[in-house]
Amino acid sequence: MATAPGTGYQDPSAEVLAEAAAAFGLLASPARLHIVWALIQGESDVTGLAERVGGALPAVSQHLTKLKLAGLVRSRREGRRQVYFVDAAGQAAVVEVVRLLVGRLAERAAAVPAPARRLRGL
Repeated sequence: MATAPGTGYQDPSAEVLAEAAAAFGLLASPARLHIVWALIQGESDVTGLAERVGGALPAVSQHLTKLKLAGLVRSRREGRRQVYFVDAAGQAAVVEVVRLLVGRLAERAAAVPAPARRLRGL
């Protein structure tokens, strides 16, 4: 690991940077970002998420599978339902980035309304 001149900070390894890029790449999808945003607000089953984000059930289910594989989302069984939630403990930094970025952009959009657009990819 190299040290940035004059800062004393160590540069992260290539593996760490690759893992971070993969997490951000996964969130580069508006549909998955919307799902994570919704789950930050509270847990939900796939039907509730599909209704909230305006996506088809199979598409939302596929997005949730990818988010689970990346460790951003977890689930638990409640009877016949699978309930999804953000792994805030394991991914606190990513969750905070999503909360801050999307929250600020939403506040800015509310201050200066733009034409409504439906998310693509759902």
